[in-house]
Amino acid sequence: MIFCVPMKLKRSNMGFEIGHVPSNRDGWGPPEGPVVLENQLQNVPYAPYSKSEKLGRIADWSRNYSAHPSARDSSAVFDFSLDDADDESFRLVDGKPPPRPKFGPKWRFHQNPHRHLPQRKDEEVEARRREAEKKMLRRDRLFNQNRANAQRRDAASFKSSVDIQPEWTMLDQIPFSTFSKLAFSVPDPPEDLLMCGALEFYDRSYDRINLKNEHRLERFKTRNFFKVTTTDDPVIRRLANEDHATVFATDAILATLMCAPRSVYSWDIVVQRVGNKLFFDKRDGSQLDLLSVNETSQEPLPEAKEDINSAHSLSVEAAYINQNFSQQVLTRDGNKLTFEEPNPFASEGDEVASVAYRYRRWKLDNETSLIARCEVHSVIDARGQRSFLTLNALNEFDPKYSGVDWRQKLETQKGAVLATELKNNTNKLAKWTVQALLASADVMKLGYVSRLHPRDHFKHVILSVQGYKPREFASQINLNTSNMWGIVKSIVDLCMKLNEGKYILVKDPSKPQVRIYEVPMDAFENDYVEEPLPEEEQLQPPTEEEAADSATAAAPVSKDDEEKDVDADV
Repeated sequence: MIFCVPMKLKRSNMGFEIGHVPSNRDGWGPPEGPVVLENQLQNVPYAPYSKSEKLGRIADWSRNYSAHPSARDSSAVFDFSLDDADDESFRLVDGKPPPRPKFGPKWRFHQNPHRHLPQRKDEEVEARRREAEKKMLRRDRLFNQNRANAQRRDAASFKSSVDIQPEWTMLDQIPFSTFSKLAFSVPDPPEDLLMCGALEFYDRSYDRINLKNEHRLERFKTRNFFKVTTTDDPVIRRLANEDHATVFATDAILATLMCAPRSVYSWDIVVQRVGNKLFFDKRDGSQLDLLSVNETSQEPLPEAKEDINSAHSLSVEAAYINQNFSQQVLTRDGNKLTFEEPNPFASEGDEVASVAYRYRRWKLDNETSLIARCEVHSVIDARGQRSFLTLNALNEFDPKYSGVDWRQKLETQKGAVLATELKNNTNKLAKWTVQALLASADVMKLGYVSRLHPRDHFKHVILSVQGYKPREFASQINLNTSNMWGIVKSIVDLCMKLNEGKYILVKDPSKPQVRIYEVPMDAFENDYVEEPLPEEEQLQPPTEEEAADSATAAAPVSKDDEEKDVDADV
C-alpha cells in the first residue's frame, strides 16, 4: 500500500523544490512521536477512503490548495473516488485468439443436421424408433423378394437333364456335403502320352481392345468344332486296347465331376464298366456340350424356352460365342504349330478349328490309372518359349439381370465386373479353370463379349480380353486341386465296385446331390453318332433374313464393321 503525503512544492528558477522529509534512522516508516517539519503545510485536506471503494486517482495535481484552506477545500472528500462514467469507458484488451471448436470445422459438416435444431429428448427417441421401423420393413421386403426369386429359380430349373425311366434302378445317392471333405493328391505334372491336332498363334492385338475400339464378333461357318465323347475317340480306344490305363474320360467330363458342388443345373454322365476298365461318357446332345449362363445367380431367368433370355437360349448363344471367339483372336496367317498326329476327328479336306488334344495319364493308385483327353486352343511365343493358351468368352446379354453394365464398368472397374461374373457363373468359370489345369495351359484368356443391342442375340462385340495364370486364378476363386481329385477318386472307387454294365450319374435338379442309376445296356444307343455334329447342331447363327428381322432395334454400326462382317460371312 502506498501512502501519499501532500507536500508543499516550491517553484524556483531551476524547477520544483520538495520540502524537508524526516528520516527514521531506527526503523521502517515515519519516526515515532511528533515531528516538527520545516515548511510543513498545515491543515492539508485529506480524503479518507474504504478498502471496498475503487480509486480513480491517487493524487490531484490540478487542484490549487491555499495555505489557509476553506471549508470548501476540506469538504472535497470524494475527489479521489472512481467516477462511474470512467468505469464504463474502461475495456480490457486481450490479445489471445478466441478458442477453436473442439472438433474442428469438418465435424460441423458431418454431424447430423437435426442436431442443429432444438429437440426435446422424447422427440429424438421417437425419431430413432421410426428409423428403426423403416430399416426393419426394408430388410423384410428384401428377404421376401430374395425368397420369391429363389422359389422362382427352383421352379424354373426343376427339370432333370435326362428323363428317368421306370426300369432304371437307383443304386446310391451322394450329397455334395460329403465332397467338401475329400482330398487326394496326384503326381504333378502328369505323363503326356500323345498330342494331336494343330494350333494357330494368338493375336496379341486383342489384348489392347477396350471400349473405344471394340471389335465385332465374326462368324466362322466353315470351321468344324468336334464334341466327341470318350468311347467314340479312336485314340482312347487304341490306348484302352493297349492297356495304358483303367479309367478313361475327357477334360469336360472330369471338370463336371470336379466342380459338381458348385453346380445348380442338372447334368448327367454315362459310366460304362467293361472288364476292369471304366469309361466316363456323355450323351449326344447333353448339357455338357453347352455353356450355362447365370447358373448361380439369384436373379431368375425367363421360363419360356423361346425367350432369347431363357436358360436354354442363353446356353446356345454362349456356346456359339465361345466357338467364334476362340477362332477370331488368332493370327490366321497360315502359320500353325503341328503335332505328332493330325486331328483324329477331321476328314481330309475339312477346315478344322485351332485345337490340340493332349492325352495325359494320372496315377490314382498302384492298380488304377486315368487317361483324359485335354484341349488347348492356341499357342504364343513368349521370351523364346512357347506357351499354350485356352480361350473362353463370357457373354453379357442384359445388364439388368447382372446389375453391372460392362460398357460403364469394364474400363475402370474390371475387378467388380469379374467379381459379378464369379458370383453369377461360379460353376462355368471353375470348369474352365479345371480344364486349363488338366491341360497344363500356361495362360487362360477370358474375353468379354456383349450383345450389340440387348434385344438382338445375333450380333455381338468384343469389349475386352484378359489373361490369367490358371493356378493363380484357381486360388483366387477358392478352387482346391486336392479336393477336385478327391471327388474323382471317390467316384472312381465307387464305380469300380459295380458289376459290369452301364450306369448313369445324374445331378438332382432340386437338391445338391448326385444319384447313380443302373440302366440297360442298350440305353442311349440311338443317340450316339461317331461322326462330327451336323452343321445345324453346331450352334450356327440363323439366316441373314432372320437376323435382319430381329436386329431392327439394334444400334447402328460403322461401315468398317459391316464390311468386316460381310467378309467373315463370305
